[in-house]
Amino acid sequence: MLRRNFLLLLGLGALLGSAYAEPLSKKTDIDFFRDVPSRNLKGLATRSDGRLVAGPTLTEIAAKPPADLLWCLEPTADTNTWLIGSGPEGRIIEITFDGTNPGYKTRDVVKLDDPQVFAVRRLADGAILAGTSPKGALYLIRDDSVVARTALPVDSIFDLVVVDEITALASTGNPGRIYKIDLAKFAAAGVGTEKVTDTALLAERGITVFGEIRDRNVRRIVALPDGRIAAGSAPKGNIYTFPREGGAPVILQENRDAEVTDLLPQPNGDLYATVVFTSTSNESRITPPASKSGRDTKDDTPPPAVPERFSGRSALIWFPANGFAENLTARSNTAFYRVLRRGDMLLIAGGEQGELLGYDLKARLSLSFAGSLSAQLNGFAPMGGTDKFLVLRNNAPGLAILEFKSGGPREAETRRLDLQVSSRLGALRFNRQRNLANADVTPEIRTSNGGDEIEGWAPWSSLTVSPDAGWRGENIRGRYVKLRIRIADSAPAAGFEIDRLSLFALPQNRRPVLQEFRVLTPGYGVIAAHEQPPPAVVTVSSLLQGPKEDDRRRSAFLASQVVPSPGTQMILWTVTDPDGDITLSTLSIRRDGDTVWTDVAKETRDGYAQFDTKNMPDGVYFTRLVATETAPRPAGERLSQTFETDDLVVDHTPPEIMEATAVANGASVIVTVHGRDQLSLLEGIEVIFNNSVRETVEQPIDGVRDGREETFVLEVPLARVSNANSLEVTLYDLAGNGTAKRLTW
Repeated sequence: MLRRNFLLLLGLGALLGSAYAEPLSKKTDIDFFRDVPSRNLKGLATRSDGRLVAGPTLTEIAAKPPADLLWCLEPTADTNTWLIGSGPEGRIIEITFDGTNPGYKTRDVVKLDDPQVFAVRRLADGAILAGTSPKGALYLIRDDSVVARTALPVDSIFDLVVVDEITALASTGNPGRIYKIDLAKFAAAGVGTEKVTDTALLAERGITVFGEIRDRNVRRIVALPDGRIAAGSAPKGNIYTFPREGGAPVILQENRDAEVTDLLPQPNGDLYATVVFTSTSNESRITPPASKSGRDTKDDTPPPAVPERFSGRSALIWFPANGFAENLTARSNTAFYRVLRRGDMLLIAGGEQGELLGYDLKARLSLSFAGSLSAQLNGFAPMGGTDKFLVLRNNAPGLAILEFKSGGPREAETRRLDLQVSSRLGALRFNRQRNLANADVTPEIRTSNGGDEIEGWAPWSSLTVSPDAGWRGENIRGRYVKLRIRIADSAPAAGFEIDRLSLFALPQNRRPVLQEFRVLTPGYGVIAAHEQPPPAVVTVSSLLQGPKEDDRRRSAFLASQVVPSPGTQMILWTVTDPDGDITLSTLSIRRDGDTVWTDVAKETRDGYAQFDTKNMPDGVYFTRLVATETAPRPAGERLSQTFETDDLVVDHTPPEIMEATAVANGASVIVTVHGRDQLSLLEGIEVIFNNSVRETVEQPIDGVRDGREETFVLEVPLARVSNANSLEVTLYDLAGNGTAKRLTW
């Protein structure tokens, strides 16, 4: 109703000159999806519509990491045992959970000759197929021993796919190829130490080229239900499909400056892909750079992943079996590494801030889950069901458990929110709570006056709900705010939602500021232009921004006409209030030596004053501007600021001509005037010859017009004034007073 009345009265209120100001209090909207980092979630999730919902818990396993770099995770026949490909020592590690100890047991399965093990696959007979970098070697391990090894003519093997009991595929980098592996021939070929570049020799070892792309790396490969092979590349980030028997690829999607980090096929033929887009032509932090010294170097190991700020973005892309590609979700400054399906939800392991993300396929909404302390989450796998997952993490390395149905604390904490100015906090209001009573929710808040994320914060303060459903605390002040929401154990385990929040605050009242003060040249007045009426049509923009009465007032004044007006003095000023308060200004003057101030403009909203100085004695007058806040600021809170402003000189006395001469010298007439003034600086001379030639001089002979005593010289060609024999010269001061004298030659 208030807004409706405002629309009706907007034009009338401006015409009547009513004072309008924005509310003194401010509202900060809190969007959980935007304002809550992944690491600040426990047992909760944020959704892309800004709401807080139930989510999983992430438990970091407090145990010594099995290696410095953990690249891939592979399940085994035992649901409590997994294989990990690691670096930089080239070990394949077996980890086992016994179900009673929160830690895990580790066992070195084998140590390979290459530093990095990027791909590990368990075969049906229990053997292990592994791919390494930077030598690009393919290994077959059986009973913890290497039984076959072939160094391919590539730098890295990134991914492995077991097609059937006798066939596997390997994707490589530098160059980007897919090799087909006859597992029986490869096992019989034994261990080779040298890199094999001849295709015939590779074929003898059971390895043939399945397909090749022009991009440098084939990062991921998967088998589709119809037998085709899907592949993703880097550093272009293209996505391809290859025929069942290999050959030339078909591009599903072309990208640039990107890396396909994972592919997830579906039984119905759909395909999901995670793509990381970078701001440069380099691949993301997983893919090693191209070798600079040749493929057979021994020391060209890829650098370990480092937690530097990632400036790229990532996208989750859906390729329907019979349709066009569609971007489902994207994140800036986040790298998507692996994707896994859980019912109607896709789980995404991320990087930069250890993000664990989700995408609801039915609701088509993105989610953020509790994140890890590590900077990269390189993989995850189910732990015997759909509610518990093992997470592989890097930077720092280790393991974590993601569990969807578990007890424990449920809370969410916002990042540091900047209120822009120190404020007294008012109510925190929930837009809506679904399936949650007030007793199940505990909001807490803490504040700081400094921008440091850690130091200088006040203790957490609990908020209590008031009868009007607002949550309030006692005398909480600060500029920066963090909010924490806790959900009680008695609340429902799932199905609840908390909508966006609104935090109200009263900013610190700051004093008005004088931005500009000008004493204009005397002798000129202003005929004020009429203020333009507001537009007849009210737009949504004007409704949201509010009426700009001060802007209209200033625009009207700047369009005013300036006219000569002897004895009139004009003074302009601009006063602003940092908080948008309406201010009234009082301009006062006092003659030097007097004690009483005289108001020439009192409590005006105009930024100027115009007054007559004809009856004022000559002299220097001090000026003072007092700016005071007014309604709607309550009377007891109104601030006032006094500004000692520029001096005003009232000067009705003309300057004195101390010496004036006009001399014909050869081909010129030289006019010299020396004068002085008691109060004002001298401005120049005007010379009028009796043949109507008129000249002015404003530059004194010493080059700087800066004194009350100056000498001005005018030199005029004699030919121009040859028919003249006298002139009238007038000496002016800056107050507009002049003294005239006639000269002859």
